[in-house]
Amino acid sequence: MAKVAKKTAKKAVKKAAPKKAAKKAAPKKAVKKAAPKKAAKKAAPKKAAKKAAPKKAAKRKANPALLVPMTANDKLAAVIGNKPLSRGQIVKKLWDYFKKNNLQDAKNKRMINADALLKPLFGKAQVSMFEIGGIISKNVK
Repeated sequence: MAKVAKKTAKKAVKKAAPKKAAKKAAPKKAVKKAAPKKAAKKAAPKKAAKKAAPKKAAKRKANPALLVPMTANDKLAAVIGNKPLSRGQIVKKLWDYFKKNNLQDAKNKRMINADALLKPLFGKAQVSMFEIGGIISKNVK
């Protein structure tokens, strides 16, 4: 009987110990459950930021005002032709002319040297490439 009593006493101790452990473990689980909820709240703004990024990747639309065909006056038409062209096409034709006739200054590539056709257009022997936009504006309608 003594052996049976010892076994039941051990079983009683073993059964009692897990209950105590379970009670102690319960608050830990509650803490762990609270943490993922906070993490879920933090994760939500990240998803929103990812959705915002594709909107920036959309193609840019050209300004319609830059695509309007313009007619060049006689000075500019001598260089680029008489056809009505958009502002961008006029600039491209001018640069094609500059490169074809080797009019960029050798030492300072920002400067354009005027030849016989460009001197009346520019009004001087050499202009900066940054002045070309203003020259185009003065010579188109």
